[in-house]
Amino acid sequence: MQDLRVRKAVDWIAMHQNQDGGWGESCANYAAPTWRGCGASTASQTAWALLALMAAGEWEHPTLERGLQYLAGTQNEDGSWDEPWFTGTGFPGYGIGKRLDKMRRPGNLRYQATDLSAGFMIKYHMYRIYWPLMALGRHKRYRDGAMQQSTAN
Repeated sequence: MQDLRVRKAVDWIAMHQNQDGGWGESCANYAAPTWRGCGASTASQTAWALLALMAAGEWEHPTLERGLQYLAGTQNEDGSWDEPWFTGTGFPGYGIGKRLDKMRRPGNLRYQATDLSAGFMIKYHMYRIYWPLMALGRHKRYRDGAMQQSTAN
């Protein structure tokens, strides 16, 4: 986990954490690279960032705790999370079988605003539930194991 590529990924994830403690992005990143990692926080995308930090061994990273707090603070009474945004794309930025060379203008065939030059958007309805649960569960297992180790010493 000390490989330079892993360390750069951890830094990138930490740098793109939102003020509310979560992570998100917009499909606009397919149209403009400066938008990568930018967008309203979502439960599923926050969970992905947390899982990546945990996989990199960043159990004590300050962004991890803030992300966990985001998930805990946005969870509904029934255990789910709201996630009104589309978080998946199908063939982003592509026309009929080929990469678009420029953005389509409003009124032109296949125009879909700056969020997606062509393609389609997907909403995975269960991502908002099982990815956060997976991230929280993985952190709980780590915390419980660490507590058991500390009491055994």
